[in-house]
Amino acid sequence: MKKQLLLLTSGIALAFNAQAAPPKPKPKPVVVDSAARYQAFVDSVNNTFHYQHGHVVLPGGVGELTVPQGFRYLDSAQAAYVMHTLWHNPPQESLGMLFPATIGPMSDNNWAYLINFDPLGHVKDNDADDINYDDLLEEMQQDTEESSQARQKDGYEAVHLIGWGAPPYYDKNQHTLHWAKLLRFGEGLDETLNYNVRILGRKGVLIFNAIATPRQLPDIKASIPGLLANVSFVKGQQYNDFSAGLDEVAAYGIGGLVAGKVLAKVGLFGLILKFWKLGILALGGAWAAIKRFFGFGAKEQD
Repeated sequence: MKKQLLLLTSGIALAFNAQAAPPKPKPKPVVVDSAARYQAFVDSVNNTFHYQHGHVVLPGGVGELTVPQGFRYLDSAQAAYVMHTLWHNPPQESLGMLFPATIGPMSDNNWAYLINFDPLGHVKDNDADDINYDDLLEEMQQDTEESSQARQKDGYEAVHLIGWGAPPYYDKNQHTLHWAKLLRFGEGLDETLNYNVRILGRKGVLIFNAIATPRQLPDIKASIPGLLANVSFVKGQQYNDFSAGLDEVAAYGIGGLVAGKVLAKVGLFGLILKFWKLGILALGGAWAAIKRFFGFGAKEQD
């Protein structure tokens, strides 16, 4: 009897203790602010770049640039990193990039000029007044679709030329040409704007390609006068320094420069396509795509 009573008392005590013991607190869910984390990442990447201001001699000594007010220059090595690693273009070389002073490669609503030099020879401009740019656009659209097949084989999205963002304009006094193309990549609906500025020289063409979105067209147009006033070929290599019989003449004129059709025939059209695309990692509100690319996915919030 005593044994049973002892067992009963022990059971009651255990039951009481079990009921009286405070419940173990559940761990609070860890809330990860992915947007804040992404912004911190963007800021950290943007802060790694080293920009130049003032006078810049472009690589190879082909030209000189006084960085326009409101811009900053990124050298060729850093530009290669931006174009390939951050903006998901094929690897390529350039003479550098120009960024607006308040915008970095990973900033929202960013855009930049990619700088190149094409040593294609002296471009004659006597066809400038005779070009039908509507007909030329149709040919360019067909050429773009054909060239996209090679891009897709290399693992990149197809390029679709939608139309002119700004029709071609040639200034005979300054020997400068500029126009804009509206492009779409892959199956996406977002459009990319490439505003092309060409400065004709004695032996080739300086290329400033503004890679942006259509809504940034007013900013790009506003920047062009300042850009053209602050860039030039080095002495002896300007357009009027051409020496007939000594210097090579390009195989095409202004129309071919816009279309790139002759370039395609000699196998160089891919070089133009390489800097046509600002990838999904930087434009069009695609910060979610950047998060996925760098591992900032939904798993963080589980």
